[in-house]
Amino acid sequence: MATNPLMQTIEALAKEKGIEPGVVIAAMEEAVLTASRKYYKAGEELKAKLNTDTGQVELFAVKTIVDEVTNPATEISLAEALEMYGADAGVEVGYQIEFPKSTEVLGRIAAQTAKQVIFQKVREAERENVFLEFDQRVGEVLTGLVKRFEQGDMIVEIGRIEAILPRKEQSRAESYNQGDRVRAVIRGVNKSAKGPQVVLSRTDPALLIKLFEQEVPEIYDGTVMIRGAVREAGDRAKVAVYSRERDIDPVGACVGMKGTRVQAIIRELRGEKIDIVEWSDDPVQFVMNALSPAKVQRVSITDDENKVMEVLVEDSQLSLAIGKKGQNVRLAAKLTGWKIDIKSEEEKRKEVEAELGALEAGTGDEAAAGDEAAAETPAAEPEAAPDAGTSGGNDQ
Repeated sequence: MATNPLMQTIEALAKEKGIEPGVVIAAMEEAVLTASRKYYKAGEELKAKLNTDTGQVELFAVKTIVDEVTNPATEISLAEALEMYGADAGVEVGYQIEFPKSTEVLGRIAAQTAKQVIFQKVREAERENVFLEFDQRVGEVLTGLVKRFEQGDMIVEIGRIEAILPRKEQSRAESYNQGDRVRAVIRGVNKSAKGPQVVLSRTDPALLIKLFEQEVPEIYDGTVMIRGAVREAGDRAKVAVYSRERDIDPVGACVGMKGTRVQAIIRELRGEKIDIVEWSDDPVQFVMNALSPAKVQRVSITDDENKVMEVLVEDSQLSLAIGKKGQNVRLAAKLTGWKIDIKSEEEKRKEVEAELGALEAGTGDEAAAGDEAAAETPAAEPEAAPDAGTSGGNDQ
């Protein structure tokens, strides 16, 4: 710990702002340099350096040793340098010499300028640190305190910074009051004129995945993997899971004993229904699983290139497969990446009958056309019968 009062102040400020002490020192040196350039207008090359022993920022005019001086403000001749330091000093052309300059003459305005520069530099460093820290934490779930509301957006206090939970990233099934604790996932960090803005989300599927990682040890240790997650926040979600070990049921691991694990997540998401389905590398089987809880009779790929499937279900399962306002089939399509066309057995039967009827009608038209053509063709005349008395052999 530094004993110098100024260094103690610098270390305390750095700790409070979450930045390195060197950043504060550099800001102080830059501040004195800025103020000095306004006072000393001779075009000199100035340099500021903090003396940690005295706690003073010292100012120097830097001059380069040259053979022939063309700019006295920034250059000094070799002969003059040798005269100052002696022949044994080892000075050469290209070396730089620092000449001390007084900072006491800078006055009150310079001190005020220095203060502004220090404040600006420290604030910039603090903002950059915040951006770098949270930019690396995108996708992480954290807990904050609801501080206030601004036009529907929620301002959440996270440690020493304020993050924003925009209205569009809030679940419509949830409501919070000032002072409530809220868990959210870091969606991203935006740079703005007011500094970096950490954007949170309660609707992102990443929140659901992170909650499963926290509640299910098998997911945390990598035994069970989440291969996909889709949500319609506040209503319903679907999660596809896969087990790396045959003797572990991925769905059962996520549900937990008597549903304790998944119920904890449902409570956190304020009653959002969660369908946990088993992932499969077979697209047909995966679609069948994804349409859970509906039972599927048959799945067939109708367009492999455009990823379209036709799904056949019992009449009693049709509404369950489609879901409220098409939600179940919509989420299943998003989860699997396939377009799903659901039909009931009755619909399929009528469709097949209609196709057969059209086919039979086409066949009947062809037969009728053939009869009509035959009727218009004149009958061929019969060939003449051979004479009864004529034979192939000679008369006896």
